[in-house]
Formats: sequence, structure tokens, C-alpha cells
Amino acid sequence: MQSDDVIMIRGLTKVFYPIELRLRSLRPLRRHPPVLALRDLSLAVRRGETLGLLGTNGAGKTTLLKILATLILPNAGKATVHGWDVVQDAGQVRRTVGVVTGAERSFYWRLTGRQNLEFFAAFQGLGARATAARIEELRWRLGLDALDRRFGLYSTGMRQRLAIARALLPQPAVLLMDEPTRSLDPLATAALYRVIRSTRAGCTIVLATHSLAEAEALCDRVAILHRGRLLAWGTVSELRRGGEATTLPALFERIVTQEAGV
Repeated sequence: MQSDDVIMIRGLTKVFYPIELRLRSLRPLRRHPPVLALRDLSLAVRRGETLGLLGTNGAGKTTLLKILATLILPNAGKATVHGWDVVQDAGQVRRTVGVVTGAERSFYWRLTGRQNLEFFAAFQGLGARATAARIEELRWRLGLDALDRRFGLYSTGMRQRLAIARALLPQPAVLLMDEPTRSLDPLATAALYRVIRSTRAGCTIVLATHSLAEAEALCDRVAILHRGRLLAWGTVSELRRGGEATTLPALFERIVTQEAGV
């Protein structure tokens, strides 16, 4: 681990064991095999960088972010955020990270955007004066021009901006983003890209996406995941070495097909 590594992951493994349910009393149980979501995964994230977790659905991106956010526990291995262990020091980790998902359902639709932010700020222990100043800063920084409109009237893009603002309220050192542009139209996506770039100052970002264009546009380095394994990791220029691929989509296809033995 280098001195500027904010997140360190070593040998992380996660297995999901399905819950077997009897559909009717006379029918046998449906048995499903365990799902190996992460397989001995190791990587590090540097201070101030944006790392893209790139992979298809089921690659393990969301599972990794949930472990870093202390939402689920790993079966093996270790992960630390600013030196805090995600299992043993979960409370400290939660005070260090902000989380943004692409399917936000926790806002209160009858409240305004401002009222939602004030509620979550109070929940996080922020004082009223500090909250007001922070909301005003984020309003200017993220272009939140509809803060006094009810959340239920927001467009999808506006909801995503508010989700980012909520994650940034306590000034987290690390921002975890899980497919933040999901379901957005091209104009809303471009606007959200500008918002994400504006958050990079003083914040380390880990962004999960299955969009090659998104990873190339936003990330300093990319980690290519496939079926829970880390296949490649580095800058796009580093990943280009030793091959003919010149674009990120071509690199992704080359690396995954090599792993599959095609």
C-alpha cells in the first residue's frame, strides 16, 4: 500500500447463499447453487482519483461498492477506507464515505429538495447553521436551481443531482457511485458528467458502470471486472500496452475474450 492510497482491498471474496423456500408444503425445496460475486479481488485507489469499476451486469461492481459502504460483509479478505477496516471499524467508514446509486428511492416526495437535504443533514448530526451554508454551497456547485420545489416534481436528472448533494453534505473523503447515469437521457447524462467532474476536488471517487464511454469520460483509471474477478487495472494507456486495441471498448472486448479463452 502506497502512502497516497485511500482505499486498499486485499483478497476480497463474497459468496451469496440463496435462501431456499418451500413453495407449497408438499413440494420439494428449490435448490440453487451459491453465487460467487467476488473472487480474491485486490486493488488500491489513490487519493483524489476517480476509479471506474467497469464490467457487464453481474461482474461484481455493486457488490464491491456495498462492501466498501459497509452495507454487506465479505466472506474473506480485507478492505480499508482511510485506514479504517470496513468490518471492524464500520462506523468510522460510514462517516468517511458518501454513496450515490442510480435507483434512488429514499427521498421524501412531498418535501422540497431543500427540506430533504435538511432532514438528512440532521440525521447525520450536522448543525442548522452549518447545514444552511453547506446546502447553499452545493446549490451553486451542482446547479440545484429547484431546491424549493417538491421532490416529486423533479426530473430524473434533478433527482440524481440531489442524490449527489446529499452524499456530499458531510464532506466525505470518498464518494461511491453505482451507475449514477442509469435511466438518464443524453442531455441529462452530459449535465451529470459536469456535476461529477465538479466534485473531484478534494474527493476520491469510485464509480461503477457498464458504460465504456462513461468510464473513458470520467475516470483516471479503470478496473475491469468479469464474473467477480479483476482482469485488468490501470490507466487506459497502460491497458493499451501489448495489444492493438486503441479504444476502451476494444480493450474491454480484448481483455474479456482473452479471459474466456476465445
